[in-house]
Amino acid sequence: MPEPVAILRSPYAEKFGVPRQGNLAPHVVSELVFEPNFRNADMVRGLDAFSHLWLIWGFHRNAGQPWHPTVRPPRLGGNTRLGVFATRSPFRPNGLGLSVVKLLSVDPGPVLRISGADMVDGTPVYDIKPYIPYADALPDASAGFTESPWDALEVRLPEQLPAGADAAWQAALRETLAQDPRPAYQQDPHRVYHMVLRPFEVHFRVEDGVAWVLAISPQP
Repeated sequence: MPEPVAILRSPYAEKFGVPRQGNLAPHVVSELVFEPNFRNADMVRGLDAFSHLWLIWGFHRNAGQPWHPTVRPPRLGGNTRLGVFATRSPFRPNGLGLSVVKLLSVDPGPVLRISGADMVDGTPVYDIKPYIPYADALPDASAGFTESPWDALEVRLPEQLPAGADAAWQAALRETLAQDPRPAYQQDPHRVYHMVLRPFEVHFRVEDGVAWVLAISPQP
């Protein structure tokens, strides 16, 4: 595996809860902190002229875990098997991910502030490239099984929220839960799930298309 150029600092401390499609959670803000060998402002000269970036990164939390030729996409209910190369499964032969993110700012360091990252905190990023709309956007492309309608969960928050759970954090939580982070085979309406969206821990359950947030507490 090549040397990472940067490490992602994300509010998602655990794999559970990370959006399957990061751009559907635009209020989630992360930072790309360059590794010592790449902390050179010249390397990002001109990058602020672009609104979006391609990131090539690694599923570092999956190290040592097996991959399989076929997987069961959650979008298909977890019952239909497709080839791993026909899906975006995180369990891949070389453990590499590819994401488009929005560039918010290029800060001293350099540090890149981005939104829409579908990665857990600590993810190694191996390359960064500008997104070029006229070449990279293909609106007439077919989308396979993902062309079927996608039903977002409605999200209900408790009336009382802890200090610091501001409007931007609430929006990030709603966007995260709307994508239904549960495994496709878990449909128990009474099961309580736990996730971390820094700086809080969140407990929720899902019933009849609604994600009910039961508790929000500061992360230890």
